This record gives sequence, structure tokens and C-alpha cells, in this order.
Amino acid sequence: MALTKKQKDVLDFITGYVRENGYSPTQKEIQEHFGFKSLGSVQDYIKYLTTGGYLNNDAHSVRGLMPSTVQQNSEEIPLLGSIAAGTPIEAIENTDTISVPTTMLGRGKHYALKVKGESMIEEGILSGDIAIIKHQTQADNGQIVVAVVENETTLKRYFKKAKQIELHPANKTMKPIIVKDKECEIRGLLVGLIRTY
Repeated sequence: MALTKKQKDVLDFITGYVRENGYSPTQKEIQEHFGFKSLGSVQDYIKYLTTGGYLNNDAHSVRGLMPSTVQQNSEEIPLLGSIAAGTPIEAIENTDTISVPTTMLGRGKHYALKVKGESMIEEGILSGDIAIIKHQTQADNGQIVVAVVENETTLKRYFKKAKQIELHPANKTMKPIIVKDKECEIRGLLVGLIRTY
């Protein structure tokens, strides 16, 4: 499970508090530190961090939150925004990062995009998922890529045929995008997917 910037901020606060004081902050102290309107928000963060293995929570103790070592096995990558038609990747401000398990990343540079739309639903890629992308400019037939066609960014399955490129959706109600070789620019390869509930 990956962390958003806010989730990581909460985890970092708890970790720093434990290092400084030898015990964890109370939920009320977390609420006051971040200015959350209710304890419910704090409990949501704690639940996610506990489920993801980032925190151990002793429910019988007011100060029962203890960071696990899982967060040491993660890496921050840029969350560039949503992958949606009409938005070139360069135009998306890199204002956020996401913490991703290192097991999901190989060599090279990586970034994340939030999926919008249902063009890849039959591949199990749903709107709202976080796509983990390895930055590269070439792909093999059948790989799922981030491609830019006419300044529109899309996530599709890539096929090169003669002098044209076919970008296939995984949705029976949608047709492939077919363009000349020069009209398609590959920006990365899908290497992982993160879904939050």
C-alpha cells in the first residue's frame, strides 16, 4: 500500500514524536497538530496506516501507536496528477509525491499518475487507481504505456504495425486510437497499480 503526502506527513509526525518522547502522540494531539476538524479524520489515517503495515496500534492504550519498519522499504516518487485527455504530462505541476514499496520499483526513474476514466477497466485498471510508471520512450507490442497523442495523455496497450501505432483500450465500448508512428510519443511503461478503498 502506498502513501499520499498527507498520510506520510501523519506517519512522519508520529515517528518523530516517538523518537523525541519515547511514546506516541494521542489522537487528540495528532488532531491539534494537523488542524483536523474531528478525531474521525485522525482515526481514518491511523486505520489506513495500520492496515498498510506502517503502524502498530494497541487499541487498549491511549498512546498505543508505534511505527513499524515497513516505511523504510518504500521510496518517494512524483505524483504528477491525473492521466486524462487534454493534459500533457509536462503541463501537470509536480506538487505532490507518493510513497511506493520499493518492491514495485526496478531501475530507472518512476512517477505516478492518478487514473481517470474507464478505458482500461477490463485490465482491472479503475478510475481513481494510482498508476506507477517507469519513465521510458520505447515499448514492446502488448505493453501498457503512457502515450501522448496530439497533446493528449492516455494509458493504453501499445501495438506497432508497419508505420502506424495502435493504442488499444481495455473496454469493449471504446475503439483503438490509430496514428502515424511520428504522432505518438511514449512517456512511460505501467509497472504497478495502487488502489485505496
